Amino acid sequence: MKFLHLACTSTVAALLLSTMTATAADSAKKKADKAEARKSEAARPAKSQLLHVVSFKFKDSATKDDIKRVEDAFRALKSKVPQIKKLVWGLNNSPEGLNKGCTHAWVLTFGSESDRDAYLVHPDHKEFGKLVGPLLGDVFVVDFWTKD
Repeated sequence: MKFLHLACTSTVAALLLSTMTATAADSAKKKADKAEARKSEAARPAKSQLLHVVSFKFKDSATKDDIKRVEDAFRALKSKVPQIKKLVWGLNNSPEGLNKGCTHAWVLTFGSESDRDAYLVHPDHKEFGKLVGPLLGDVFVVDFWTKD
């Protein structure tokens, strides 16, 4: 019985150590990633801006009223989320036919990655996601720092 108790205790200790090691490694990686992001931000030209580009493809079942509500709600985020420096949007009019069904494009400007990250978890952005999610057939997002 003592052997079984020791075996179980050893197994539990090994699992705890493994979990703690993995957690410590994850934490160290996150810290390194944040440090790298800070270095990256510091190295950018002063006029560089972080652009968050979003394109929507609506489901065929989305009505004109549904789409109008999405347009209005997305535009309203500018006044609700202080980290958004600028928000512009429009409808696809490219003659190339490479939009893969996306009809709407939004470009949000942020001053830093931390501002963008705050926007992503902002309650009003989360609420917007609940409105738009059921109406989307697809979405495409890309973020980048501007360069001259």
